[in-house]
Amino acid sequence: MSQSSDIQHFNELFNEYYERFIRFALSYVKEQQAAEDFVLEAFTCYWEKRHQLSPDSKPPAYILTIIKNKCLNQLQKQKLQLRVKEELRDHSEWTLNIRINTLEACDPDFLFSDEIQQIIDNTLKRLPQKTRHIFSLSRNQGFTYKEIANKTNLSQKSIEFHISKALYQLRISLKDFIATLILLFLF
Repeated sequence: MSQSSDIQHFNELFNEYYERFIRFALSYVKEQQAAEDFVLEAFTCYWEKRHQLSPDSKPPAYILTIIKNKCLNQLQKQKLQLRVKEELRDHSEWTLNIRINTLEACDPDFLFSDEIQQIIDNTLKRLPQKTRHIFSLSRNQGFTYKEIANKTNLSQKSIEFHISKALYQLRISLKDFIATLILLFLF
């Protein structure tokens, strides 16, 4: 077949099937632009591989197969996206339920019990004096790290270190209560 007859044959094929193939793709993907892209890509693929196809192949069937596969890929991608969104929604719902249950189980009397306060006080007493003083300036008196740094002639990094050290010791001391709280909140 000559180049001009190839082009003429392709133009006839394109003119006869383009709109039909668009409607076919659109009936599945429901997006005009995607349907048009798939059809044009399929025609392009046919044009590029037309000489490699067997003489008894049917060009419309070949092109429609490409469109079908592109639609299938698109729908499978959408299905995966829906599944991921559903899993994220389920996770968000689970997180929300945990927060609701946690708040419902919250007992302020327990949180401010004398026993917990005694553990906090004992832990703070065991801290080095400088760490205890910096922690007190931050938590009890409400100074910012920058203000504490200016007041103590230390760097902000040093203040962060001392606060982190105090919080770490408190977490260790309160770990049994924290574990109990988590169990209470989860159940």
